[in-house]
Amino acid sequence: MTADRSGPAFSVQDIPFSTYGSWFDISPVVAEKTYAEDLHLVSHQNGMHAVLTLTPLDRATGERAETRVEAAPGLLSWTSVSGAGRVDLAYESPDTVRLRGTALSLRVSAAARTLTPFSGTYFFRDAATDAYVFTSYETGRRYRVTVLSGTVTHTYGDQTLGTSDRGLTVTADPDDSWEIAVEELDTARPPYVSTALFGKIVEAAQNAFADFVDAVAPWRSPATPAAELAAYVVWSATVRPAGLVPRPAVLMSKHWMDKVWSWDHCFNALALAPGRPELAWDQYQLPFDHQDETGALPDSVTHSEVLHNFVKPPIHGWALGLLRRRLPTPPDRTELARTYDRLERWTTFWLTARRTPGAALPHYHHGNDSGWDNATTFDPERVVVTADLAAFLILQLHELAALAAHLDRPDDAARWTRTAEATQAALLDELWTGDRFTSRGVHSGNTWTGSSLLDLMPIVLGEHLPPEISARLADRIAAHLTPHGLATELPTSPHYLSDGYWRGPIWAPATVLIEDGLRRAGHHRLAADISTRFRTLCETHGFAENFDALTGTGLRDRAYTWTAAGYLLLAEAAADDTLSARAHSRQAPDRRS
Repeated sequence: MTADRSGPAFSVQDIPFSTYGSWFDISPVVAEKTYAEDLHLVSHQNGMHAVLTLTPLDRATGERAETRVEAAPGLLSWTSVSGAGRVDLAYESPDTVRLRGTALSLRVSAAARTLTPFSGTYFFRDAATDAYVFTSYETGRRYRVTVLSGTVTHTYGDQTLGTSDRGLTVTADPDDSWEIAVEELDTARPPYVSTALFGKIVEAAQNAFADFVDAVAPWRSPATPAAELAAYVVWSATVRPAGLVPRPAVLMSKHWMDKVWSWDHCFNALALAPGRPELAWDQYQLPFDHQDETGALPDSVTHSEVLHNFVKPPIHGWALGLLRRRLPTPPDRTELARTYDRLERWTTFWLTARRTPGAALPHYHHGNDSGWDNATTFDPERVVVTADLAAFLILQLHELAALAAHLDRPDDAARWTRTAEATQAALLDELWTGDRFTSRGVHSGNTWTGSSLLDLMPIVLGEHLPPEISARLADRIAAHLTPHGLATELPTSPHYLSDGYWRGPIWAPATVLIEDGLRRAGHHRLAADISTRFRTLCETHGFAENFDALTGTGLRDRAYTWTAAGYLLLAEAAADDTLSARAHSRQAPDRRS
């Protein structure tokens, strides 16, 4: 018997339907926190843009049909509530979807009704290919509809300017089905020719995802019930190289958070490393492809935009050290030397552009630089020296030292080690009070403490911390635990907000970084508790951008890849721990009398 490879079912209200490599998805989410009644083809080229509206119609009346939407990795379906018909959609390739319907018609229309010389969607019938074409100003792409079977019963807005409905309706006789192909293309291509039956397209899509999840989560079991869905979130958010994205890239989401931010990518790289090492390496390197002349990484990268107005924290040394251990085959010497040079420039940026003359510790210009945009740590001042930044930089310096030694550069290794030791000595001397870490205003010199989890992030130093300091940090971290995980602001704080972004909600990156630091510092029980609560949170509430710390409800963007990646990392570690415990149990001597 052939195993069922259809994959997990999911709601398109939360997770867009897409495929590996595609720059568009099928979803009711058409803008930030904006949900349409109908599903749309939403492109992420030149930003997020709803291009086409897909509306199932009652074949007899021509009115919008009441349908139920069901989705799994290879197939999206609208099923009539009355049971009288259905429409199916599957990806034939990253830029082409096929749709087939029985007993329901389908209207394909431009999402934007108004066409100006600079915006909107123009619609016409292409005489060269006998297809219907929507051309979008917003995406700079064309969307070609080719009818493979059935009948076009109505077109409207053909060549119309100004404000108008634009599109077509396709249907079939009662005992027949209709089928169309919709392609996202540039200027032109040869006429579409059907090369596979619809069922074979669905099967190929299901197999492509099943192969992916087998590679990235071979350890999954009933004890990790969200692993396949987490893998789908990552797989479906991956786009092929295009525009300013020179490599295959995992976007943070194919909802509105459709960028690669320069710390988010590290978590996706780590989750992918054992099973898809080339894709993982691409994720790590992508922001470095846009490194500027000072060594700074961009804030974010997407199809048509690279932002440099902020940066993100230097977690890349921590990530690279872990990534090198997780890759099944380490990068060759040439690639490691190139990566060393890139990481050295990024580190030098923090040691020069972000240290005032004579200062030992670097500083942020704004909370956005830390990745914790509005954390309460930044309430008194924004240009600040913080303990988390110093800790990340220390780990990066240690990784540079390790790479230099590997590349037979002993002088460099010694230099980076000395800098790491000096930075840690300054961190403990200037910011540790004996009880907690403080933050300091660069211009005022004022210091303060608060109730943000960000202030406890130096636990990432793990084995490098004096035991008495890691123990105090662990106690304070435990105070942030709710039934669902680590609140980014103490729930007892007057500044706590249930949907306050970094002023309360639970986030995956903070969870993964703290869990790793606690383990390396020897606080295994607390680390395991944090992991368990976060995994249970994802298994119950999905893979949102962040979560209400007291209720567990998913907040903001509901299909966030670094959340899915965080789950995969923690679930894999838990599965390995279970296997190790079982092996140890089998090897232990039988002491029964």
